[in-house]
Amino acid sequence: MPIEAIDLVAPNAPATVLLSHGYTGSPETMRPWAEYLFDAGFTVRCPLLPGHGTVWQDMNNSGWRDWYREIELGWEKLRADYPDTPTFAMGLSMGGTLITRLAQQRGDHIAGLVLVNPSYRTWRRKAMLAPLITRFGIKSVAGLASDIKKVDAREPGYGRNPLLAFRSLQQLWKLTESELPKVTQPLLVYTSTEDHVVEPENSGLLLAKVSSTDVTAIRLENSYHVATLDNDAEMIFKGSISFMNRLIGGKT
Repeated sequence: MPIEAIDLVAPNAPATVLLSHGYTGSPETMRPWAEYLFDAGFTVRCPLLPGHGTVWQDMNNSGWRDWYREIELGWEKLRADYPDTPTFAMGLSMGGTLITRLAQQRGDHIAGLVLVNPSYRTWRRKAMLAPLITRFGIKSVAGLASDIKKVDAREPGYGRNPLLAFRSLQQLWKLTESELPKVTQPLLVYTSTEDHVVEPENSGLLLAKVSSTDVTAIRLENSYHVATLDNDAEMIFKGSISFMNRLIGGKT
């Protein structure tokens, strides 16, 4: 069965939510979060990023501009369909990067951000050098899918890291990090203390550079990278609802 975008429409929703999955992942990584928000009365959209949800080779035919444009289109659709309703944006990993970029570009119309293990750079030497080996005709290396502490939990995603796509991701990192001071929205950041994909220092980098004054940072002590499918998932889901309700004046 093909993987598709998630669209969940709640009647009379007090707010809408745009979700973004991460690099080599899919909307299925975000489905439990999306359904939790929907059950709480929020309208939710999680686009399928180009090159994702099929085979890893497709990612090498896409890049960060394609991924970002899909997120931007998702946001534009929510704004067009619900012009009088606040819109929040939330993302995991590279999804957090894309949501950060959206905040930099469309910030005046985003009510708040929830980011889970967002990425803006890597300090791992192997990762930094990986795109260089494309010169030798190597198109992918082993990936780090399913970095989850919870027993028997699995992430629907690619087991390979497509190197041309990864090089594009690095370009997105550089651009987004350079413009972090443009982020002014209320911000809730969840960071796993042990993450084998994105270094936790990324969240510190974010918090040190944004201009947001309403900032909450929470450590996840019992989850690895894919925290939306891990032991602390419900904490994230409940926290994101409380965050939205506080900002829109709803129940907490």
